[in-house]
Amino acid sequence: MTALRPEREDLYDGDRPYGSSGGARPYESSRGARPYAGRRQDPPTAPMPRLTEQDLTAPPPRVDEETMALRIPRPAGHGADGGAPGAGTGASGALSAAPASSAAPGGRAARRKAAKRRGGRHGGPRDTREPAAPATGRDPQRPLSRVEARRQARLRKPSPATVASRAIGEVFITTGVLMLLFVTYQLWWTNVRAHAQAGSEAHQLQDDWANGKRNPGVFEPGQGFAILHIPKLDVVAPIAEGVSNKKVLDKGMVGHYGEAPLKTAMPDARTGNFGLAAHRNTHGEPFRYINRLKAGDAVVVETQDTYFVYKVTSMLPVTPPSNTSVLNPVPPGSGFTRPGRYITLTTCTPEFTSKYRLIVWGKMVQERPRSKGKPDALIE
Repeated sequence: MTALRPEREDLYDGDRPYGSSGGARPYESSRGARPYAGRRQDPPTAPMPRLTEQDLTAPPPRVDEETMALRIPRPAGHGADGGAPGAGTGASGALSAAPASSAAPGGRAARRKAAKRRGGRHGGPRDTREPAAPATGRDPQRPLSRVEARRQARLRKPSPATVASRAIGEVFITTGVLMLLFVTYQLWWTNVRAHAQAGSEAHQLQDDWANGKRNPGVFEPGQGFAILHIPKLDVVAPIAEGVSNKKVLDKGMVGHYGEAPLKTAMPDARTGNFGLAAHRNTHGEPFRYINRLKAGDAVVVETQDTYFVYKVTSMLPVTPPSNTSVLNPVPPGSGFTRPGRYITLTTCTPEFTSKYRLIVWGKMVQERPRSKGKPDALIE
């Protein structure tokens, strides 16, 4: 639809000029204004009043929506009713009113905030994503107050019960690790080290014998003087003087009861009981399986000049450590009734404990010089 246009720029509505070069002045009121009838009228003879700065800056009056009169265009940024922007004149001179929903309430600051929420002051893209609601119901961008900071610090700090449980757990873990290391040391590393020490001592004895180095006949505690062979158990271990753990037994060697009050005879004695002791578990454990020996099994003691061969005769499975009578020249319970050349093997029982003692007795059946070679018990 084509809008109406004035034929001349000096046409006016009522007693005010319309479209004059002096600019458009807002009406104080639109009531009683005569609508433009489309006919020529003579300009008024009275001089036009001069506009003041107060008139230009004054807010436009509320327009009566009931009238159908033409309206003067408002300055940029104001609508037809002096409110929200968006109203203006079209290319044809007709006025277009902005929709009422586009008006933003409040002043300039409120309009700027609304523009920023819509996508920026200059019409940038709007962020349509909904802001994530904080889990605590507090704005994450707002700085914490002192009370809130203290409350969060207390929440982050573990309770005494938590600290105590952690400490107890760490103690248990540390204790378990230490126990595991100790068991590994006792059951594995002590055997490795004892086997190495016992093997070195046995080789040293054999080298001394081969080189003709004579034994003095009397030995110091910890000094090796013979080698024990138990063919059924594949045991080959050096025999040293004394039964000290540190000097003899913990080194994987077999100890000879050679010190008072548990002094026993040497193998070359014409009568007597040759008493020996060794570990059953850990530290080389040379006597671990002597409980498997049966009557008639061979036990050989090798010295610098002679092989002494014994045969197992009897066993005492359990006896208190205080029962030293098992080392007597004629041990009670061994089955021997008179003096002779005997051997007694002692070790702890049950395994991995030292509560009781296990005793194995044997009787010498052969004395063979080394110059004649090994006895049959070591060849078979």
